[in-house]
Amino acid sequence: MTIELTVLAWGCVLALVHIFAAVRVKTRQYGTKWNMGARDETLPPPEPIVGRLARAQANFFETFPLAAAAILIVTVAGRSSQWTEIGALLWLAARIVYLPLYWAGIPVVRTLVWTVGLVGIGMVLWPALAG
Repeated sequence: MTIELTVLAWGCVLALVHIFAAVRVKTRQYGTKWNMGARDETLPPPEPIVGRLARAQANFFETFPLAAAAILIVTVAGRSSQWTEIGALLWLAARIVYLPLYWAGIPVVRTLVWTVGLVGIGMVLWPALAG
């Protein structure tokens, strides 16, 4: 299996980490009954950490499909290279670092790390676009 596809598999694991981290802190605030119920009730405003992890999760799921598509495109097209490998690893590393930064509420560094992840996606996608 290529490095890019391995990164994609770890990206799926990271997606699960995002889901479970967000729901864990939300359940801590609203309770197990809320988590196991229909969730129809109006809730009080979320604590800051609940909101941060929900936004981090949403942000991950905005970029994950782009990374996945880029990785699949270069893999199927046979356009993988050392640079696409580095780009995929860069994306994954940035996304791993991004979650605790958002959790901790660290603003500027978080945005820089997000940008590094976007550059990684670009590095993977570029060979497919440059033909």
